[in-house]
Amino acid sequence: QVDVTAMARLFGYVDVTDSGFIVAVLSIAFNPLFWNVVARWEHKTRALSRVFGSPRAACYCLGAVILMLNCVRSHCFTEAMKSQPKLEGLDCHWAYYLGLAVLAVGTLFVISSFLALGFTGTFLGDYFGILMEAKVTSFPFSILDNPMYWGSTAVYLGWSLM
Repeated sequence: QVDVTAMARLFGYVDVTDSGFIVAVLSIAFNPLFWNVVARWEHKTRALSRVFGSPRAACYCLGAVILMLNCVRSHCFTEAMKSQPKLEGLDCHWAYYLGLAVLAVGTLFVISSFLALGFTGTFLGDYFGILMEAKVTSFPFSILDNPMYWGSTAVYLGWSLM
């Protein structure tokens, strides 16, 4: 026998049938799938570099598309959070300020990662043949291996708590 009590309690707080929730989950899953498939396709074929006339122009275009997709993902996430049931225990000042602190730390990691890597380093320039001169080891890479991913996760967790 499997004890499904924990799952039943979880589904009491998450409405998986809500269309906003489904769209948010799909957008969260789609984004990294899209940019990894496109980047690997570019690495193998150099098709985007040919279409845009240079690897740098193609990388900037893909970066712009990724940024737009991230805006859509954030919007879908926000709308899904608005329509989901709320935990009564998180409807207080301490939860809001904890969420704000987690969001601030996540934002620090995301922005500092971007500043350390630059646009092409952040948006898959290596797949376009745009390589950095040396491995980035400054903050936040001196603290975490994947500060952009951890930072993004912290941003969404903080947002959820708020």
